[in-house]
Amino acid sequence: MAWLLPRLIAGLLALLVGGALGYVLGSPMHAPALSMLLGGGCAVGVLAALDTLRGVRLISWLRGPQDDSAPRDAGFWGEIGYRVERAIRLREQGAANEKTRLAQFLAAIEASPNGVLLLDANEQIEWCNSVAADHFGLDPQRDRLQRVTNLVRAPAFVSHLQNQRYDEPVLFRGPRGDATLSVLVRSYGDGQRLVLSQDITERERADAMRRDFVANVSHEIRTPLTVVAGFIETLSNLPLTEVERKRVLSLMSQQTQRMQSLVADLLTLAQLEGSPRPTADRWVAVGRLLTHVSGDARSLSQGRHEIVAATVDDAVQIAGTESELLSALANLVNNAVRYTPDGGRIEIGWRLCSDGGGEFSVRDTGMGIAREHLPRLTERFYRVDGSRSRETGGTGLGLSIVKHVVQRHGATLDIASEPGKGSTFRIAFPAARVRFLEPAPDPRLQRDLPAPAEAAGAETR
Repeated sequence: MAWLLPRLIAGLLALLVGGALGYVLGSPMHAPALSMLLGGGCAVGVLAALDTLRGVRLISWLRGPQDDSAPRDAGFWGEIGYRVERAIRLREQGAANEKTRLAQFLAAIEASPNGVLLLDANEQIEWCNSVAADHFGLDPQRDRLQRVTNLVRAPAFVSHLQNQRYDEPVLFRGPRGDATLSVLVRSYGDGQRLVLSQDITERERADAMRRDFVANVSHEIRTPLTVVAGFIETLSNLPLTEVERKRVLSLMSQQTQRMQSLVADLLTLAQLEGSPRPTADRWVAVGRLLTHVSGDARSLSQGRHEIVAATVDDAVQIAGTESELLSALANLVNNAVRYTPDGGRIEIGWRLCSDGGGEFSVRDTGMGIAREHLPRLTERFYRVDGSRSRETGGTGLGLSIVKHVVQRHGATLDIASEPGKGSTFRIAFPAARVRFLEPAPDPRLQRDLPAPAEAAGAETR
């Protein structure tokens, strides 16, 4: 209210000065009272005109963008201009802060691994993040304010949205058909809805794999158990000759060994999945690995195959866990022996790669594998020919163990096979996991790098 008293004083002074001036000018015309009245009115009018001009200037500023400062007049209009400008600046600052917070909030939602879709009371899309746009096949800009059921036409989703019973999420296939979505709807505000989507394809696949795994394990164990139980009942209830009894006991022993192998492989897989990755500071001689697995191969083959193994100096070493590496190589070699007909050839090799890494290889002249089966060979219990696999004594877990060992050692597994022409399994290790101890020369440091087969010992032919 500091502006009110000066304004009253200014009006009173204008009235007095105008009246006095009118009195002076009106005295010669013998009308001093009228002149004084007119003079006071004119002075007050001039003051009012100036006041109106200041108001017009402020209104013109208010009608504009208000980018510059308000008119800096004194008195009443100066006070009004200052306060109006301050209120506008505070409002702009508040709006800017709210806009920043909204942008941060939307950025946080955008970073969410789940899809977020905001619908108004008419089921029109108010906003969605990029994940939701990918899940539902939407365009975040183009499809804004479009009715969601016109764009997402999955019957399960449309029915769930219209029934307005949002206690449980709804599952349906994505628009491209390659993903399974779990969608949860929640109501908020005045008829608005929040739609949360999650891609559960991997989870569904993992659940399916777990179910298949349990079913396969149950089947693999139940079969030999049934055989053993039947033979036990036979031994208990029927009089058998010595030859029959020995045959039954032999079959029981085979089935028992099959169960023991299955349990051992399951424990190996569990240990590989539950233990930390092997460090790169533990070194194993390549020659010792090849000697060990080639001996196992000859023992399993019992002279039925021609087995050829590379000869490698013990100075050539590879970083990793010896037991895991032996397990992986032994599984590859055992598979080669099992699936190669009598008289076939099995080659166990090692070579130095051009990038300085090393590669184990197991090559056989067996029956081979069709191309469509190659991507699934490392799946647990996957069998190209189930009856053939069981006849050879395999558990269906060997290549799964190989895959886990390879991944844990930073290596890669490559499988090449063709029906009737045999198979080749290669495990390639990076250069950081291969070394050469003194006094053995490191072929990688020589100017003329010899052929890979000559670098670490050529395979015996």
